[in-house]
Amino acid sequence: MKRIFASLLLAPGLILAGCGHHDPAARFAEAKAAFAAEDYGRARAAVLAGLESDHGNREMLLLLARADLALGDGDGAGSVLTQLADLGMTGVPWTELSAEAALLRGQAREMDRILGDDQSAVAWRLRGEAALAARDSTSALADFQHGMAAGNDFRLAVDYARFLIDGDDIDGAERALQIMRKTGAERLDTLLITGTIAQHRGQLDAAERAYGEAAKRFPARAEPLVALADLADLRGAPDVTARYADQARAIAPDQPQVFALTVRVAAEKGDWAKVRDMLGPRESSLDLRSFEGLAYGEALLHLGHAEAARAIYQKALLLSPQNPFARLMLAESDLAANDGAGALSTIRPLADSVLAGPRELDVAIRAASMAHDPVLARYSERLHSPQLAAINAAAEQAQAAMARRDWSGALAAYRAIPGYDSDAEVLKRLAAVATNLAQHDAALGFADRALALDPRNPDMLHMAGLVRLNAGRDLDTAQTLMRQALERDPTNRVFRADFARAGG
Repeated sequence: MKRIFASLLLAPGLILAGCGHHDPAARFAEAKAAFAAEDYGRARAAVLAGLESDHGNREMLLLLARADLALGDGDGAGSVLTQLADLGMTGVPWTELSAEAALLRGQAREMDRILGDDQSAVAWRLRGEAALAARDSTSALADFQHGMAAGNDFRLAVDYARFLIDGDDIDGAERALQIMRKTGAERLDTLLITGTIAQHRGQLDAAERAYGEAAKRFPARAEPLVALADLADLRGAPDVTARYADQARAIAPDQPQVFALTVRVAAEKGDWAKVRDMLGPRESSLDLRSFEGLAYGEALLHLGHAEAARAIYQKALLLSPQNPFARLMLAESDLAANDGAGALSTIRPLADSVLAGPRELDVAIRAASMAHDPVLARYSERLHSPQLAAINAAAEQAQAAMARRDWSGALAAYRAIPGYDSDAEVLKRLAAVATNLAQHDAALGFADRALALDPRNPDMLHMAGLVRLNAGRDLDTAQTLMRQALERDPTNRVFRADFARAGG
């Protein structure tokens, strides 16, 4: 939301006649209450109403700047802060707010100039955010750590916790959460991070309680409802997911998280026309690796636009060659375009895996049949094999164990899959399990065998580096492998966070 007109609105000569009926003190009190409740949109509206009658009130202008920043409006905040400077405001609050406004406008150099050699926790938080925006996870980690050492700051702890969660450092995020509880125990982000950590630990009931409490305390915010919807989706309750999505949309229909949730609900319902209509106007800006990008391709495929879908999935797979859904949907698009040979070539890495399920094998069978390839018999035999159900059950059991961080259970389940020791994907997952169990020799063995089987896959490169990092061995090689993974998948937040830990 851009509010570059804010200074014009507040300029003394442009205040509209007849607005003096607003009680500025009452509006300011309303704004402060709304801000304390983290309802920043209402806070901004109330303080703007108050400023119509008291346009030079510095305290009101300062609250307006803070509300703009909380809403991500760097232009509006910058305009208000300029007015405050004209009114003679200087000092630490003005400097910090001005630096943040510059960052939100994408002006990292201006932010640095404003901060100068400021060594406060707030300054380090802003530097860390700027580094993340530039995809420099190594600098971001160092900046956040400098800030945490400089003193307890709520927003820094929030950003640092999220950074650590992205890198699956849940214990580290828990430590950052303790700072949040000391500095803002009742705040929205404290409850959300509490729920996120519980969810990552497989404690879904605890996560639901935290998100539910956040929704109760902050009824004007959509984020808790989005979190509850995601949790319901994870539990396989689509009706509950849809209900939370409707509630979130009633609060903030244009918020990116809410928009993405609405698309997901429509896709899960098979309402492909709605998915197309929502995403079509954004086609040129869609990240084809994201859920929205992949859902748009699926919508086009279901609506009979096979070649357009095919083009989307070709690009998606080029950007993320390890993405199984993009590979599966490209094969489906190939089939819809009557290219059996292309579909077979696309699906084979999935169909040949020991983890292949009925859908992957079905696509491979249809592709082989269309291409008149003799591999049809082998895939048909596997689809109808009595072992398939047991293999799929073991794979699901292993995935469920990993989700709840039951590493021993996951290890046993994966090892129960016939042929696991010659499948790169299973070996990669076993490496992840073993490194979490601190079985470093086993983790290195699994990861290196997975990499040997699929040497260009960024997931395999990353895992081979991660197990070395966790073992504290051959750290130069760990950095090299992680750098290669990040070069192949530069938007991967987990890769960036782990590479930063490796000191890359």
